[in-house]
Amino acid sequence: CIFCVVGQLLNPLTVEKLINTVYWDITQKGYEKKRGKLLAPYIPQIQGKAERPAPSSQSALQGSKHNKSRVANTRDERFRSDLHTEAVQAALAKYKERKMPMPSKRRSVLVQSSVEACTPPDTSSASEDEGSLRRQGRLPHSTPYQGHGHPAVEHWFNRVIQGSSTSSSASSTSSHPGGRSVTTSNTTAHVAFHLLTPNTPLITDNHSAPPDVTGLSERSSLHAERPQVASVRGITRGYNHHTNVMETADGVPVNSRVSSKIQQLLNTLKRPKRPPLREFFVDDFEELLDVQQPDPNQPKPEGQQMSPLEGEPLGVVTNWPPSLPAALQRWGTTQPKSPCLTALDNAGKPVYTLTYGKLWTRSQKLAYTLLNKLSTRNEPLLMPGDRVALVFPNNDPVMFMVAFYGCLLAELVPVPIEVPLTRKDAGSQQIGFLLGSCGVTLALTTDACQKGLPKAQTGEVATFKGWPRLLWFVTDGKHVVKPPKDWHPPMREASNDIAYIEYKTSKEGSTMGITVSHSAMLAHCHALTQACGYTEAETITNVLDFKREAGLWHGVLTSVMNRMHVISIPYSLMKVNPLSWIQKVHTYKARVAVVKSRDMHWSLLAQRDQRDISLTSLRMLIVADGANPWSISSCDAFLNVFQARGLRPEVICPCASSSEAMTVAIRRPPEMGVPPPGKAVLSMGGLSHSVIRVDTEEKLSVLTVQDVGQVLPGALICVVRVEGTPYLCQTDEVGEICMSSGSTGVAYYGLPGMTKNIFETIPVTSSGVPINDRPFTRTSLLGFLGPDNLVFVVGKMDGLMVVSGRRHNADDVVATALAVEPMKFVYRGRIAVFSVSVLHDERIVVVAEQRPDASEEDSFQWMSRVLQAIDSIHQVGVYCLALVPANTLPKAPLGGIHISETKQRFLEGALHPCNVLMCPHTCVTNLPKPRQKQPEVGPASMIVGNLVAGKRIAQACGRDVAQLEDNDQARKFLYIQDVLQWRAQATPDHPLFILLNAKGTVASTASCLQLHKRAERVGAALMGRLNTGDHVALVYPPGIDLIATFYGCLYAGCVPVTVRPPHPQNLVSKSVCILTTQAIMKLLKSKEAAAAVDIKSWPMVLDTDDLPRKKSPQMYKPPTPEMLAYLDFSVSTTGILAGVKMSHAATSALCRSIKLQCELYPSRQIAICLDPYCGLGFALWCLCSVYSGHQSILVPPLELESNASLWLAAVSQYKVRVTFCSYSVMEMCTKGLGSQTEALRLRNVNLACVRTCMVVAEERPRIALTQSFSKIFKDLGLSPRAVSTTFGCRVNVAICLQGTSGPDPTTVYVDMRALRHDRVRLVERGSPHSLPLMESGKILPGVKVIIANTETKGPLGDSHLGEIWVSSPHNATGYYTVYGEEALHADHFNTKLSFGDTQTVWARTGYLGFLRRTELTDASGERHDALYVVGSLDETLELRGMRYHPIDIETSVIRSHKSIAECAVFTWTNLLVVVVELEGSEQEALDLVALVTNVVLEEHYLIVGVVVVVDPGVIPINSRGEKQRMHLRDGFLADQLDPIYVAYNM
Repeated sequence: CIFCVVGQLLNPLTVEKLINTVYWDITQKGYEKKRGKLLAPYIPQIQGKAERPAPSSQSALQGSKHNKSRVANTRDERFRSDLHTEAVQAALAKYKERKMPMPSKRRSVLVQSSVEACTPPDTSSASEDEGSLRRQGRLPHSTPYQGHGHPAVEHWFNRVIQGSSTSSSASSTSSHPGGRSVTTSNTTAHVAFHLLTPNTPLITDNHSAPPDVTGLSERSSLHAERPQVASVRGITRGYNHHTNVMETADGVPVNSRVSSKIQQLLNTLKRPKRPPLREFFVDDFEELLDVQQPDPNQPKPEGQQMSPLEGEPLGVVTNWPPSLPAALQRWGTTQPKSPCLTALDNAGKPVYTLTYGKLWTRSQKLAYTLLNKLSTRNEPLLMPGDRVALVFPNNDPVMFMVAFYGCLLAELVPVPIEVPLTRKDAGSQQIGFLLGSCGVTLALTTDACQKGLPKAQTGEVATFKGWPRLLWFVTDGKHVVKPPKDWHPPMREASNDIAYIEYKTSKEGSTMGITVSHSAMLAHCHALTQACGYTEAETITNVLDFKREAGLWHGVLTSVMNRMHVISIPYSLMKVNPLSWIQKVHTYKARVAVVKSRDMHWSLLAQRDQRDISLTSLRMLIVADGANPWSISSCDAFLNVFQARGLRPEVICPCASSSEAMTVAIRRPPEMGVPPPGKAVLSMGGLSHSVIRVDTEEKLSVLTVQDVGQVLPGALICVVRVEGTPYLCQTDEVGEICMSSGSTGVAYYGLPGMTKNIFETIPVTSSGVPINDRPFTRTSLLGFLGPDNLVFVVGKMDGLMVVSGRRHNADDVVATALAVEPMKFVYRGRIAVFSVSVLHDERIVVVAEQRPDASEEDSFQWMSRVLQAIDSIHQVGVYCLALVPANTLPKAPLGGIHISETKQRFLEGALHPCNVLMCPHTCVTNLPKPRQKQPEVGPASMIVGNLVAGKRIAQACGRDVAQLEDNDQARKFLYIQDVLQWRAQATPDHPLFILLNAKGTVASTASCLQLHKRAERVGAALMGRLNTGDHVALVYPPGIDLIATFYGCLYAGCVPVTVRPPHPQNLVSKSVCILTTQAIMKLLKSKEAAAAVDIKSWPMVLDTDDLPRKKSPQMYKPPTPEMLAYLDFSVSTTGILAGVKMSHAATSALCRSIKLQCELYPSRQIAICLDPYCGLGFALWCLCSVYSGHQSILVPPLELESNASLWLAAVSQYKVRVTFCSYSVMEMCTKGLGSQTEALRLRNVNLACVRTCMVVAEERPRIALTQSFSKIFKDLGLSPRAVSTTFGCRVNVAICLQGTSGPDPTTVYVDMRALRHDRVRLVERGSPHSLPLMESGKILPGVKVIIANTETKGPLGDSHLGEIWVSSPHNATGYYTVYGEEALHADHFNTKLSFGDTQTVWARTGYLGFLRRTELTDASGERHDALYVVGSLDETLELRGMRYHPIDIETSVIRSHKSIAECAVFTWTNLLVVVVELEGSEQEALDLVALVTNVVLEEHYLIVGVVVVVDPGVIPINSRGEKQRMHLRDGFLADQLDPIYVAYNM
């Protein structure tokens, strides 16, 4: 009957049901993989296993009881008191099952941690973990009862697929209608898949209930006997109607998993937040960040000021040796046979017993050898006082002890460190810094250890990262020499010289060396001897690390002082046999044992195997980490079990110590007549405010602590405030314990500043008077002094996390996390808790290793419950909870987790978690207040205000076209087609176009006459078939055909529309005819095209490849230049397809304006690497050459994909002075050619000829890209002044263009935070939150620009942000939309100012920007006005009342991790969604979630709602290289992105 619960855990149907019930994102593609993975362990049992009756209800209940008691024993006792577990369960029961959207993960990311591939964590790391105890303390995993075979497995999976779009609305398995279990005929039928629709039929299945994942106690009623009913197959499938229907921007209903998840997320976020805080601090600007004001009701200390507490005086011992080496000399010569240290092997057998005589002689030999036999260039290598590294493994205490005392005798300073196992151990680099700063040049080690160290090619020990160059000396017998008879080590009185250096790792991960003087070492031995009542020749068992802290103090130093016999138990033996230390106490009748609470916990798990052990001999069981608040439960549990084996309750002696102060307090052994031990039950809420409030044990959030005894003899201690001046605390206040004594550490080696803070603190009374003239050492222990002069410790400085002004202890949070049934998902003791600083406050991060067999749902369920538990018990939110695969967290030397290294990896994005849950919405309570929109100032007062302030109205214009008298022959003609005819007659052979192919060779050319002839043929073909004004779609690849057919249409009086080849279905519906090439025609008529669009609805398709050579009867002459010349269609960045109408007059004006700005004449050559389908790209490709007569070298951008250097090579070959490209081309060159500049130089590519290289764009200039382009190609002679950008938009395709004369483009820096408030605030370069903006080239001749307020339509002043309005003869005349919505946008093309100059007709660009008068002068001698484009209004995100430009958030995100290749953001229902492309392994996907959330919070004060990680290339980009964010949004909501991971931030 015990097995029924295990049966449940392994029942395949339960697994299947979990797939159904938790919000699973399953795609057809991922379904097979998922199914295979989940069912793999059960395939044999599904294939025809005999049914067997379910256990009766009584046995099931007994089973669960047994199971419960068994589980209780295998919990991590260090962090567990049953009380706490019950508190956590009670707290969780208060939460009703809250729906949180579960992150969705691509299947491959799941598969990466398949069960077989994962080993359980290497237990050497398992300080607090169960170690190798699975045998005794666990249920066997292969139980005979593994769930019945089930015929309807397929049917369940079919349901998963059918229900995948609504699975998110299915409620969890544990919620029954009305919260009661449904009873039918005296049996409990289990509701398997209860949907929110009330009429869903009840499904009964003959399988045991799924594991209880809610912690609700009503579960037990479901273990009743089940009827053997065949499963119900006919399940109604009509449950699609209740998913929330959302709509995309253009009103398309979205019914996808994603949208329902987002709805869940919104529902979760609607829960009330913590009470709002009223006060703010100003973050050097108007953005007000909340500052947490103390809650007026929070507890405050009320006691008197504490008075320092003095330990009993150090007794005077008559024959106390003057120093530790002197003690060794005494015992080594008078009691040489006396045993000093017994070492054990991994089987627990004694390998070697070191006697005092041997220790004395071997230490002397080593001392002599070190001082006399090691030399470099005839100089001795070591002088007294030099530091020497001791690198000894944990299982060789004998060699360590000889080396340690050898150094003391030679007056060298030993620095014991861990054995480096690999070149990149966690924290090893820091140890290297310590050795370097101590000036260590020699390392002592054993022969075996030296052989095991990583080696370089030469066979020498490898140099570890960050380590100084070391000589390795092996201390085994054959390498040391016997000293001559007359040599004796110097014996001096204990002085203040350094005796040894103990290393310590700080919270931040840096390693310090704590120096201990000879006198402090001696005084500490004296004090410990007195406090513990050590006597000569006692036996002591030591389980701790003998290199540092209590293991060193008791097992190496004080033991020699008192000629004691130490039995050293290596860590490796404890892992194999956790009872070994208890057996050794029994065998050797040891009087004292030095252990940690984990050793007690481990032995509890294994104690059943032992009958005949007795602990009666123990007079003192020293618990070295008794200062950990959670050690009390281990002590209590250990006593409960071992009292029967002769353990007396009073021999358990917890002690408190720290590396700096050494032993601070220790509970005395019973024979000393001390007061009874104390225990305090404290309110956790009080502790978080540093106040002691004794609480009854019934409360949920309490901490039970035991005392750590009395102060060490000869010491004075007090408790001081943690921050700021060390004022004494009040009696009911928690602070840092400080100690003044001759037995503490002296300094941090080589760090005088930190030493002063820690080792030379002067505590003062509330009036500021020092309490004593002696300096105190800060112990880094947080605690208070209780009754009977007992010391209580409630935490350590290292684990202190101050969140919103309240203090939390990392260990307490670990304990709470572990109390949430961790057995199934998480390895005990493999949990790290630390805080990271994000947005001016600490945020708590919990990282745990999950078992390889934990399912997604299980982990997610566990994570959400951990969040709730920590919230209930500590009243603090967890910022991030991450689960990593088993065995991947960095390990500390003797087990446990290397916290600072874990934190480092988290912040660098190198933790590679397999599950992440971020909760920024709940934790981050100090965001600035959302901005309230102020009533706008009227336009008139705006102008008056500007006049008063002496600011001019922001208005600027290019040169006046009318006054520029030049010999422009083309001006005579009203129509561009007339210019072509005139050129064909005047200069028939003048070459206009050269088209290059991918190899860089000329593919085709056209002179004036050739172009005219080809256009005539097209015109003739159209004239018979079409009417004047008909629209003709030109579907051509970039080339000369496109240009010729364009003029052919004008000759025939038709309106050309250029279309990018593959997707004609967008526009063709309005065209009367399609002109194209034969190849594309085949494509259009292919089956694939027919599938996409109905061929019958298509207009006539003509191919222009072989037209007859006939001349058209006559040219068509338009009646007026205002007539439509062509349509220019483009997809805007918001994903809307917009066509604009260009009249003949506008076309000519555009050409003339560009000609003047770029000084284009027939003798010039320009190179164009742009798509020729819309905007300025089309004008430069098809119109300008014909108008100005210059020669255009056409480079189709598509060809750069096969030959990245094509464009630059052409520029160099033709010595081009003016060239145009797009951002995508520039990016292709920087990425593709960045490393090849040398090769290009060898091919004689020289860009010195380029005067202007202009990027054609309809967005804010991408400074980073243009600068890196300039930098990379500077080596090829490109002038840094050459690169500039242009600006155009739908209403006017060319507003700014740098051109050939005029000042260089200027760059200004604006405050990004002011920009969010629609204000421009100029700042210095490099100031925080600064954003560089580059001017977008010079305003073209004939173009006037003004900046207008978007709301009031009034003019704005200089350097004010508003919408850019433009007035020019080449403005487009209106939108042409396929859907006939021209009226909607009429005001875009003809709008007037509401005040000031109300006559001029302007077009609204839809872009925000500002004008700024600079100090530079332009060609006409006037001061130059620079136009800065900030971004498109349609693109901006309105969040928290502020206006954000997506590109700014994206720039921050891309910077946050090296593997983010591209990023796009958009909003959906007020949630910010960040999509990042991951360039790297899928394991890194989840690293990005926290980094993206952090950077957006820090730099933009926004909380990211959803993080979507996708493959490179998923973010759609248009031909100009602009991100199509709205397409991306629609793809995300319709579930078409196939993301690697989607995280929903809570």
